[in-house]
Amino acid sequence: MIHHVSLGSNDIQRARAFYDPLMSLVGFRLIKISATSLHYGASDIVFSIVAPVDGRPAAPGNGVHVAFQAPDRETVRRFHQTAMAQGGTDEGAPDIREKYNANYYGAFVRDPDGNKIEAVTYTARESFGLPPRE
Repeated sequence: MIHHVSLGSNDIQRARAFYDPLMSLVGFRLIKISATSLHYGASDIVFSIVAPVDGRPAAPGNGVHVAFQAPDRETVRRFHQTAMAQGGTDEGAPDIREKYNANYYGAFVRDPDGNKIEAVTYTARESFGLPPRE
């Protein structure tokens, strides 16, 4: 089980302006803040934005991204729209991603530091080709 996920930032206040509205859309709330970090929580899961502890500039990793479970497609659309309004960069507008699954609906963005994040919705039943429950 994953304990927490952290992404680097070179400007914590700019990161907060970007992440606060997005995290509320996917059920996370700000649980701790300092001059060098933001920590959002949902249940026992923690997602953090931090200044690198080694003092070097934060830089995104190629192929690395964090996906947030959205409750529905409208939330995925709002996540993408909100990210764009907060200074994010489009990496894939909300849409079905058939290469992952016929019901996989996601949107990809980069935050102002270049970290790639995603909002996605589909059910486990859908991922195995089973019909939705009535």
